[in-house]
Amino acid sequence: MATAADVLRKEEIPDLQAEIEAHARSYGLDFFDTIFELVDYEELCMIAAYGGFPIRYPHWRFGAAYDELMKGYTYGLQKIYELVINTDPCYAYLMSCNSRTDQKLVMAHVYGHCDFFKNNAWFQHTNRKMLDEMANHAARVHRHIDRLGFDRVEEFIDVCLSLENLIDPYSPHIRRKRSETDSEPRMETVGTAGRFPAKSYMDAFINPPEVLEKLAEKRRAELLELNERGTFPEEPTRDVLLFLLEHAPLRAWEHDILSIVRDEAYYFAPQAQTKIMNEGWASYWHSTIMTRHGLTDREVIDYADHHSGTLAMSPTRLNPYKLGIELFRDIEERWNKGRFGAEWEACDDLRKKEKWDLELGLGRQKIFEVRRVHNDVTFIDTFLTPEFCRKHRLFSFAYNDSTEYYEIASREFAEIKKQLLQNLTNRGQPIIYVVDGNFRNRGELLLRHEFVGIELKLDYARDTLTNLEKLWRRPVHIETVVDEREVRISCENGVHDINTV
Repeated sequence: MATAADVLRKEEIPDLQAEIEAHARSYGLDFFDTIFELVDYEELCMIAAYGGFPIRYPHWRFGAAYDELMKGYTYGLQKIYELVINTDPCYAYLMSCNSRTDQKLVMAHVYGHCDFFKNNAWFQHTNRKMLDEMANHAARVHRHIDRLGFDRVEEFIDVCLSLENLIDPYSPHIRRKRSETDSEPRMETVGTAGRFPAKSYMDAFINPPEVLEKLAEKRRAELLELNERGTFPEEPTRDVLLFLLEHAPLRAWEHDILSIVRDEAYYFAPQAQTKIMNEGWASYWHSTIMTRHGLTDREVIDYADHHSGTLAMSPTRLNPYKLGIELFRDIEERWNKGRFGAEWEACDDLRKKEKWDLELGLGRQKIFEVRRVHNDVTFIDTFLTPEFCRKHRLFSFAYNDSTEYYEIASREFAEIKKQLLQNLTNRGQPIIYVVDGNFRNRGELLLRHEFVGIELKLDYARDTLTNLEKLWRRPVHIETVVDEREVRISCENGVHDINTV
C-alpha cells in the first residue's frame, strides 16, 4: 500500500498523463483520446464486475463477480491495477490509493492497450460507442422489468447468457453466403421481419410489439412453406443466436433481450481472441516506457516488485502477460538479428545459430506489423518456436486419473503448440452449427458439434439443450461424438436422451 506521501493528488494526474502519453507517442503508438477516471477500490470492483462499464443491465452474475473481487482485495489475494475499455475515446480507471509509481505504470500499460484496440484488425468492427450502447441496453432491460417483473426477466437473461458463446466470431470479417447483404452482426440492423433501426427511447413507437408479433408469425409460416421445398438453413450456420433471432418464436421482449446478449457477446469476442497479444503488447510498452523514461531511483524497487508480480508464472495456469511480452520480445530480437527465412531454417549448426546476427534492425517494425494483423491463434501458430519453448521451459500438461493431479505430459514442441492452439481456438469452447431448423419435418432444431478430438461435457450439453428448447419451444438435438461413437443428444420437454446416429 502506498504511503500518503506517495499517493498522487487528483490535480497531479493530468501532468503525469501528459508525460506518459508523450513517451508513448514518441515510440509510434497510435491511440484514441484517453480519459482517466480516479476511483476507489470499491468503485473499481463494481466497474470490473460490469466488464469495465459503469452501467449494465441488472443481473445476479454482476453481483457475484463484485463480491468475489472485493473479497480477493480484502484478503490480500488480488489487486486490480488497471482497467480500460475499447471505446472512442478510451476510458481507463486509476485506483486513488495507488502510488505515483503504480499510476505511471498503469498509464503506460493503458496506452499499450489503447493502441492495440485502435489498430488490431480483430477490433475494427467493434462498436466504439459501446459505453452509450451499454446504458441503452440497461434502460431497455429496466423497461421490461417494470412491465413483466424482475424474476421473469432475470430468468430469461439466465437462459440467454448460457448461450452467449454460440456466435460466429469470424462473421464480422468474412462475408458469409447467407448474409451477403448484411454489413456487421449489429443488433440494430438484425431483427424480426419488418424491424426498423431505432434509438431505444423511440423503439416502442417505431417498432410496435404487436405489429412485430404479427410479422414474426407471417415469417415463420413462410419459412415452414420454404422448408417443404428445401431445408433451412441452406448450409450449416455457426451464429446460432442470429438463427434464433430470425426463426425462433420469441415474444418481442424476449427477442430484444436475446439481441442485447448477442450484441454484447460480439463486442467482447475480439478481447477473448487476442488476450495473450493484447496483454503482452501492453506489458511490452509499460516495461519499455517505465525502464527508459518513467522511473526515478527511489521508484525502481517498487516498479520491479509489481512488474515481476504481474509476469509471474503459475505452476497450474498460463500467464497471458508473460507469454505475450516474451513472444513479442523474441520476435523483435529475431527480426533485429535476421533469425528468420529459408537460410535460418536450413541452418543446423547450433553454435552458428547462437551467434547469428545479420544486424537487420527490423524488430520494432515487425512487432508493429504483428500487432496489426494477428490474433492469439495465428500469433502462436506463426511465431512460437522450439527455441522459445526450451528457453522459457514451456510444457503441456494433462490430468492423471490415478494421482488426481494435473501433471507434465510432454516437453515436445509439437505437443506444447498443439495444446496451446486447442485451448485458444474458439476460446477453448466447442464449435456448434445449426444444421436443420425443421428436423424430421416437425419444426425441431438440429445442431452439430464440430468434433476435433475433444468430447462435449455432457452435463453442459444437456443444460444448453434445455435452454435452447426454452427459446425454440420445440425439441432440440445435437449430433456429436461420445466414446468414439456418433450420437445424437436430444431434449424434449426437458427430458434428455442419447441415441447412436
